[in-house]
Order: sequence, then C-alpha cells, then structure tokens
Amino acid sequence: MSRIIDLEVRDIRFPTSLERDGSDAMNPDPDCSAAYVILRTDRPDGLEGHGLTFTIGRGTEVVVAAVVALRPLVVGQPVEAFTGAPGAFWRHLTGDSQLRWLGPEKGVIHLATAAVVNALWDLWAKIERKPLWKLLSGLSPAQVVELVDWRYLSDALTPDEAGGMLERMAPTRAARESEIIASGYPAYTTSVGWLGYSDLKIRHMCQEALAEGWASFKVKVGADLGDDWRRCSVVRAEIGPELALMIDANQRWDVPQAIEWVKALAPCGPLWIEEPTSPDDILGHAAIARALAPLGIGVATGEHCQNRVMFKQLFQAKAISCCQIDPCRLGGVNEVVAVLLLAAKFGVPVCPNAGGVGLCEYAQHESIFDFICVTGSRKGRMIEYVDHLHEHFVDPCVIRRGRYQVPKAPGTSITMKLESLEAHSYPSGEIWKGLRPQEP
Repeated sequence: MSRIIDLEVRDIRFPTSLERDGSDAMNPDPDCSAAYVILRTDRPDGLEGHGLTFTIGRGTEVVVAAVVALRPLVVGQPVEAFTGAPGAFWRHLTGDSQLRWLGPEKGVIHLATAAVVNALWDLWAKIERKPLWKLLSGLSPAQVVELVDWRYLSDALTPDEAGGMLERMAPTRAARESEIIASGYPAYTTSVGWLGYSDLKIRHMCQEALAEGWASFKVKVGADLGDDWRRCSVVRAEIGPELALMIDANQRWDVPQAIEWVKALAPCGPLWIEEPTSPDDILGHAAIARALAPLGIGVATGEHCQNRVMFKQLFQAKAISCCQIDPCRLGGVNEVVAVLLLAAKFGVPVCPNAGGVGLCEYAQHESIFDFICVTGSRKGRMIEYVDHLHEHFVDPCVIRRGRYQVPKAPGTSITMKLESLEAHSYPSGEIWKGLRPQEP
C-alpha cells in the first residue's frame, strides 16, 4: 500500500496583462495564474499527481493558503483510499466541518478543493497508465455513480436514474471511443475576440483562424454597445453568415440591460450570450432566456457557477441552453461528473469553459468522457479553446482543423514543465524580476 507523503502548492503567474490576452468587460487586465498542487507518494516509481486551479493574478496567494489548509486531510492517506472510493474521498475533503464553513462548496475553499481533487485523479490515471478520459470511461456505471455526492440532487436526478442512463450507454462505449479518436472533439476559439484587441488585430486573427479550419468563434462584449456592434460586425464580416458566432459579457449587465443589449446585437446572429448577468442569479438568467428565445439566441453560463446545486437549479428553471462547466470552479472531476449527468437528464448540451492556464487541457478529458459514457452526442457541444500558454505543459492539448485531438499520455494533461514552474513562480521567479509587483 502506497501513501501520499507530501503536498506542495505553488503560486504560478503569467504576465498576460502586458498584451491584454484574456481581457474582457469585467477583467480588463488578467494575469493568467494558477495555484499549482503536486502530490508526492512513497511509490518506488516516484509517480506524482499534479493539479491546479485557475486564477487571474492577485488572490492566487489566497487559494494557495486554502490548499495548505486542506493538506492535513490528504497527506498520510493511502493512495488506495482515493482510488478505492473516490466519491467517499471527495466527501472527506469537502466534509471537514470547520473548513466547510468557509463555503460550503463554493468560493476560495472550493477552488482549492478542485486543485487537490484533480491532482488525485492525475495520480490515479498515471498509476493506471491511462489518460483521464480513458480511466473514467473504463469505470462501470455503478463506479461512475459512486463518484458523485448525491446530497441535494435527488429532487432532480437520483442515483438509480443516473445508473440507468449510464447502463443504457455502456454497450456502445467502444464504438464511440473509436469514433472520437478518429474525428476529434469540436472546439470554438475565443482568441479572435478579446476586448482589448484592435479591429485590425481581430480581422487578422479571424483570417488566421479560418485558414486553420475554425468554424465557431466567440467575441467578448459588454463595455460599450457601439464598440460591441462594430467588433461583432467585423467578426461576422470575416467569418460569413453560416459559421457560429457567440458573445460573452462576463457578468457585466443587470437583467433588463442584458436583454436590451443582446437584442441590439441580434442582427449579428449570435448563437448564445454567455454570462449576461450575475452568475448567482438563476431567475435572472431564466428571464433573459425567455426574452431572447423568440430571437433564436440562447443563454450560456457556468464559468463562475460554484457547484452542482446551482447547476441543478439552472436546469430546473430552464435558465440556460448551454452548460459551461469549469474544471476548476467546480470541485474537481467528481463534481464535473455530477453536472454532466444532470445536464444529460435535462437535455442541455455541455460546452466547457476553457482557456486561461490548463483549462483546455482539463476540459478535453471531461467532454470525451461525456460523449463516450453519458450522452453519445456532440450536437450543440463544443469545447472553448484559447491559444496561449500551452507551451508550458508537458502534454498540451492538440487542435487540428478546429477539433481537439484525443490525448494519449497518462494523466490529466496538466503537468507543467519544471522550467516553467520555476520561471513563473510568484514573486521570485525569473519572469517576474523587473516587473512591477501585483498590487491593487
């Protein structure tokens, strides 16, 4: 029996604000960052589990502190305590009464939980010598059901219902695995539409993306209606009338303003509006969805949806037509699986939030599992893609002709290169020498 003997956490930051990469209406100067976790064991082969939670600069140190608070719940535990009962171990991590008070299951403590949980899954996948999607899709329906904390969900989906859904899909898993390996998973690009980009850069980025085979594009909106109209018109002119255009307000608007603003942009033909208002406002999202339905414009959210319970209510209220799970905002793989099952029950396609640092690497595994084991469908489903910072990973995601290629290396694809970790450690790393400290 092997044990987890150490948990290291690092504050890793990339100065992306210098080029305004990732800029949007609410976050004009993000420095893509991560609280990065390494789990070490006493295994003779020296395998480690790596995990992270995405942040955008200041405050990463707060998440690091929360990870340190979780350390006593992990260090000293047998690896088999997780691999033998990953659902029970998730409840062990989220069930400490004093730490739970800081959430419960939301905010900084839940971000920290995600980094630790995802590191445990990375370790297990490496032990099994499988990529995460392959490990997950090799679990029996009963084992998948065990991953989920069903507390607070049974009014919407019961374990028996979920087991039945998974059982019906199980006999045809192998065929879908072969299909996804051959075709890849559909993606959309956000790299063309950051709010801080000039019209000239947007045109150039669109032309490059079209040449690379992209068919779906997202534009950041919400700061100025005239500017949004111009920028969306630029993108629509470049990509033509048939390709998909999505818009993302990053929580900028009140409910009536969201409805008015999106109606004004409707001639540009957006497929959906992402995060039109507060991510906590379930009834507000529902009101926006009702108002925009006659225009054929959907509502998407989930990047800041804190847990499975909020997603449950969004589904019950018919508030979203697209579910955007975030691999690090939710409490890691276990809670992602819960939301995938809920989304399947309510017939809402899942389009994961990705980009930043490592989210693309995580999201590909979870969507592939969804296709193989949960839904068997890619209709209306695609994974976000942002083309930066992938060079820092040992096994980065691969995109060809606008599709994620199925990862083959063991783990969650999240292990960073040692030289990148050293150079971007904050504030002592080489990349930060000479740059102004990140102060408010």
